[in-house]
Amino acid sequence: MHILVVNDDGPPSNQSSPYVHSLIGTLQSAGHVVSVVLPHIQRSWIGKAHIVGQTIKPTYFRPGTLHQDDGTTHERPLPASSEGEEWVLVDGTPASCVQIGLFHVFQDRGPVDLVISGPNYGRNSTAVFSLSSGTIGGAMEAAICGKKAIALSYAFFSRDHDPDIISGASRLSVKLVEHLYMNWGKDVDLYSINVPLVKDVEKHKVMYTHLLQNYWSSGSSFQEIPAKEEGSWDPEGHEEEIRQAGEAESNGLNESKASRHTHKHFKWAPRFTDVHESVERSAPGNDGWAIKEGYTSVTPLRANFMHAAPGSEGELKFESEFQSLSLNCKPPDRMPRLQVLVEYEDDYVQPLILKALTSRLPPLSYVRISRLTDLPDPSCPVLQYTSYERLDFDHLLSNPTSSLANAYIIRKALIRKHYLSNTIANWITKHPESILKDHVKPAVDFELDYAEFLDEALLEAYELKESWARNETKDESDREWWILKPSMSDRGQGIRLFSSEDELRNIFEEWEAEQPESDSDTETESNPDFIANVNATRHDTNQVQPKDNADDNNNKDYIITSQLRHFIAQPYIHPPLVLPSSQNRKFHIRTYVLAVGSLRVYVYREMLALFAAEPYSAPRQAAQDIDLNAHLTNTCLQPQNQTQTQTEPGAQQRGNTVRRFWALEDDVDISLPRCNSTSKDWKTFTHTQILHLTSELFLAAASTNMIHFQTLPNAFEIFGLDSMLDDGGRVWLLEVNAFPDFARTGEELRDRVVGGLVEEVVRVAVGGFFGLEGTGEGHGGEENRGKGGGRDERMELVLDLDLGRR
Repeated sequence: MHILVVNDDGPPSNQSSPYVHSLIGTLQSAGHVVSVVLPHIQRSWIGKAHIVGQTIKPTYFRPGTLHQDDGTTHERPLPASSEGEEWVLVDGTPASCVQIGLFHVFQDRGPVDLVISGPNYGRNSTAVFSLSSGTIGGAMEAAICGKKAIALSYAFFSRDHDPDIISGASRLSVKLVEHLYMNWGKDVDLYSINVPLVKDVEKHKVMYTHLLQNYWSSGSSFQEIPAKEEGSWDPEGHEEEIRQAGEAESNGLNESKASRHTHKHFKWAPRFTDVHESVERSAPGNDGWAIKEGYTSVTPLRANFMHAAPGSEGELKFESEFQSLSLNCKPPDRMPRLQVLVEYEDDYVQPLILKALTSRLPPLSYVRISRLTDLPDPSCPVLQYTSYERLDFDHLLSNPTSSLANAYIIRKALIRKHYLSNTIANWITKHPESILKDHVKPAVDFELDYAEFLDEALLEAYELKESWARNETKDESDREWWILKPSMSDRGQGIRLFSSEDELRNIFEEWEAEQPESDSDTETESNPDFIANVNATRHDTNQVQPKDNADDNNNKDYIITSQLRHFIAQPYIHPPLVLPSSQNRKFHIRTYVLAVGSLRVYVYREMLALFAAEPYSAPRQAAQDIDLNAHLTNTCLQPQNQTQTQTEPGAQQRGNTVRRFWALEDDVDISLPRCNSTSKDWKTFTHTQILHLTSELFLAAASTNMIHFQTLPNAFEIFGLDSMLDDGGRVWLLEVNAFPDFARTGEELRDRVVGGLVEEVVRVAVGGFFGLEGTGEGHGGEENRGKGGGRDERMELVLDLDLGRR
């Protein structure tokens, strides 16, 4: 057929128009007659404009070697008898190129059957790009002139123009153009195609999509520059700068302090962060989503910027080259349209949730909403995946079969230290044979408002008093040490070591002495960040600070005892297991536990080892002189530059405080007397202990403390279970955390550990509740996908109860 090619990038140029020559050659090789009319310079972002009052003047371009900028431009065309190839360049817009190409040049070749505008240097997906696109504007002009038209854009991910990748995109484009021409949709005026420039793109999916409606949200798309800095305008170079810096945020606008206008110039500098963020927030099925997933998008349009052909959805499939092409468009009618509210309020986790929904749920099975009031009907299936404070529990309780949330309402039996201690103590009393007695240190819990009332608070703390009495007759190196933990704090706040009543009393008295005199009860009650200002590392200059640290007093190392009130004390785990590869530093193990419904409990196989900042040494000096950097493993208490992970395996640097548990060394100098394992099996033995401990712990909470652990059939939650190994390889439970701080995992382990966890949560909890079978593109096993049960390579079911809650 006779194809007219126009674009908005101008003639072939590795700087600004690197793809048009390849496409034209591929079209010609497929047997098509190709006429070419291009702007003589870069005309991007001009839409479907014509320049009023302009007299358009052509020049003539003779293409050179593919991917080489050796074509030549001439004032006059070749003689009619010449056989050389020649394109027409005009000093107009893409829309003007269409007009000139359709009605004024190449008339001897007969009527044009199809107009291709492109390939554009960069994507033209979503409304923000499309409404200003000169590429789409050219195709729109052709459609207005009654011609079939296709806007073609190549989404690049590298500045290197790989000839093989470009060639593959051109072959796919020609195949797709031919298919669409022969199967033109009803009421479709033009198609907008976006092809990702990735390796083996011809093997990737081609998806029918709709245009994502998005908006500029970060302010002006122009940058103010002083008038004196204005140079000559280089449209080709400027367009390349815009495209290649598209994902970098601007530093903002320069605000004028003058009351009147300041003479300045305005440089086109759009912030593409708005586009990328809107794509990340969107549900599957739009053009931006397709490009993000590495698919080619095909968006049917009318010549009024509206989506056309409502039946064109889903994947476009090519059959055998020797058979007629057909479409497989519509998603099965049985799939529910799940409404998804994802507002996790954590930039580290939010993208991982959105990615997991895309990879684990079927395409087009859900749509994102921004608030529950957007639901078409209150009974619509809906997933709330947000921070705890934003969850609408009233809606959850009112819709037990259609509403799912990512947290239980009440779970104090696990996440509050004194409740957890009581839960375990009550369970062991009723079940003396429980394994919990071998994995949880007995705790003394007490309430204290002020240090002067310590004697009364410890009236029944017999274990503490007996230990203190024994310490009076022991050498300093043999003393029994205890660890103090505020029950209502987290992130390592307020943790101290002590071995006598005087040392414990001094801890509380020092906190009170360091509290600013101006702090009244009213002030502290209204400022929870101020209340929780506890820094466990007394000599660390990189202390944990509250959000508002404008007051110098907030830098002090104190807590307000009357506000925390509940404390527990436990025997200190000494000596702990330490590893030579980490400078003999103490570490604890973070295990992620998924509780689903009422009640299934899973343990995620990937675990983290979190190390103290300094090598371990036994606590032998006075409590106030102990350097807690060697004893506390909470990464929140360490300098920020020490919490980054290092490349596994090995990781000899002292700053490496977060490591994959399974990447730790195999040979450890311990004996495992309670099993037939050797020291080389210590990680497997540790994992087995954690599985059994987790099962028993959640059974205890669900069975004996149902007031403070109230499961719901339509809820799930991720808990961070922290444990520690002694030098004999025994696992000891430390605490259980709700909404664990995933960001401390770091960037290197983000996808493998946290991303994999969220994928499994979506598969097991979300897919299982709504009956959505996964796509199989994650890393988990296939046999239980969407069923929410059993064991696969990353998530193991350790407890399956029926608590009778429906």
